Amino acid sequence: MKKNIAIIMGGYSSEHGISLKSGAVVEKHLDKSRFTSYPVIIEHTSWYHIHENGNRYEVDRGDFSLLLPEGKIHFDCVFNAIHGTPGEDGLLQAYFELLGIPQTSCGHYQAALTFNKRDLLSAIKPYGIQCAASYFLNEGDPVAADEIVNAVGLPCFVKANRAGSSFGISKVYEKSELENAVKKAFLEDDQVIIESFLEGTEVSVGVITYKGKVLVLPMTEIVSENDFFDYEAKYLGKSQEITPARINEQHRKEIARLAREMYRVLKMKGYTRSEFILVGDIPFLLEMNTTPGLTEESILPQQAKAAGISLEELFGSAIEEALK
Repeated sequence: MKKNIAIIMGGYSSEHGISLKSGAVVEKHLDKSRFTSYPVIIEHTSWYHIHENGNRYEVDRGDFSLLLPEGKIHFDCVFNAIHGTPGEDGLLQAYFELLGIPQTSCGHYQAALTFNKRDLLSAIKPYGIQCAASYFLNEGDPVAADEIVNAVGLPCFVKANRAGSSFGISKVYEKSELENAVKKAFLEDDQVIIESFLEGTEVSVGVITYKGKVLVLPMTEIVSENDFFDYEAKYLGKSQEITPARINEQHRKEIARLAREMYRVLKMKGYTRSEFILVGDIPFLLEMNTTPGLTEESILPQQAKAAGISLEELFGSAIEEALK
């Protein structure tokens, strides 16, 4: 009997449009002989499904069901394709856990931890994983430029602490630029992280649970045409994404070890995609994403393809693991 799958997409953040694209790709590639899929768009004012008859039907948030012309639809599993809040920060994970509905991403605690860059870095440092020097600001704090430069140096990156797709990020070369960069980051979040610039090779590595086993995917080297891997580089073709990455076997094994170890110690499930900067022989962690982009051009699907895994197999396996 086919399983009813809700594909949630959209969300409340600046990544809403990117999430809609990811969700559409999941819908396109799910095995129709095994799954009946229902795209569900999550917005601040409404959670809804657009039926094939063109009408819009609201989700009953009491049990996350849909009342459609063909009857009441309850879901066997939720496929999470939301980047940013509320699908990547633990809010919806906790909601589905309370309802007892399996979902494809990690648990609510892991999602909240990894979405908060400050907390993630604090949690993984005891395991010997290197990170850039950092400085934290909350909204309302003074921007003490001299103190920041003493802590992280120049150039540095100013980032929204809880945001993705490079929204709210600036590379700062001069002390005088810090205040505007911080204002830009606060447009995305009320917490800011400022990190030292690391000169090296940027590598993205996906880790998934596939057919019951944790699998580190072939890595992707990121070469941005812009000053760094910003929104244009990620989504408007201003970068090269080279899979497999052009790094030696020693470096590949070490990054794979670190990515697998983070997946294990944080008790992850579903997909993760972690970004590292390789400086000499040492990988420095930048961040971990738990609902990475899923379009055909996105990094994780590129890595799955390099591993011989089709999108149909990638998405189907995520549902199978969740249903276990």
